Amino acid sequence: MSRYDPAGVKRLAARIAMAAGVAESDAVVFADSLVEADVSGTATHGISRLAIYIRRLRSGLIDPRAVLRVERARAASLAVDAGNGLGQVQACKVLDLLVSKARDCGVAAATVRNSQHFGALSYYCNRAAAQDMILLATTNCEPAMSPHGGCQAFLGTNPIAASFPTGKGFPVKVDLSASVVARGRVIAAHKAGRAIPQGWALDPEGNPTTDPEQALLGTILTMAGHKGYALAVLVEVLSGVLSGASVGSKIGSMYKDLDRKQDVGHFFCLMDISAFVDVCLFKQRMDATIDAIKACRRQRGIDELFVPGERSHRTAQLNRQNGITLGSETVREITILCQELGVPFDLVCPMEASDSKSGG
Repeated sequence: MSRYDPAGVKRLAARIAMAAGVAESDAVVFADSLVEADVSGTATHGISRLAIYIRRLRSGLIDPRAVLRVERARAASLAVDAGNGLGQVQACKVLDLLVSKARDCGVAAATVRNSQHFGALSYYCNRAAAQDMILLATTNCEPAMSPHGGCQAFLGTNPIAASFPTGKGFPVKVDLSASVVARGRVIAAHKAGRAIPQGWALDPEGNPTTDPEQALLGTILTMAGHKGYALAVLVEVLSGVLSGASVGSKIGSMYKDLDRKQDVGHFFCLMDISAFVDVCLFKQRMDATIDAIKACRRQRGIDELFVPGERSHRTAQLNRQNGITLGSETVREITILCQELGVPFDLVCPMEASDSKSGG
């Protein structure tokens, strides 16, 4: 593994997106969302996915200049058609529209249909937290999990996320999928030719498997059995049924269905903290809660208790200083994209890093 300057990776990713037809301002948002995932240690949603996004753009499966269209609007709600555009770009535009509504009404919600896989939900939640707001976000995904007790993929891993501003220099960040593990980790294992742990997935016949290829053909297991299944259904209803997006097996695969769009749906609920409590008081109470959690009695051998988002914050600090790690396969894909699109490859590798030093 080699480390690269995040700012340099962002610039190159944006230039590649622009060469694929994305407007400059949109390309900057797109690149930022990918690299910030790598910075925070969520490499499964980072630059490793750049090649497939660009492939879908160049194949006409994503509209690089899509226009966001508001189909229904009330004082505190929006129903939006993303126009089959880049999910990251359209989601940020929807969030911007919600901010003014939440300032006026205290709470504002939006559904989004006709969208794509849009990376880590925490990216949008953190953007809201930086504006002293709380965003509860969900998205459905291509089929990866079966209903509890089944062995046919129907539901996506269907994440749900929220971030809460604090006075500690980082938000408390909750970002979890309804699956026992993010599907991106299975994809990463498949790319690297590594086995996956027992208990992650079933093969197409419903048998436990450690083969990532069989897992991708079969199903990822739900988190906590029937509880993860119920959470996945909740997300599917909010993101897919309510929005008018595709549901379950009708959602196009990002990697396999290179002949049709994905039609993913999202749900955003944005809360202006000041509508409920003074922002300074909220942050004081958050900080006191964090201190109380971290002061809890620890198990033997545990040096420190962490709140959600704290580890990724520390990882981000290290990665901003030392660079983000990119695997050789990802670098090769970027190099090929540059050659195909006529974009100069100018990444500088400041240091070498092994997996053990990746800060992930």
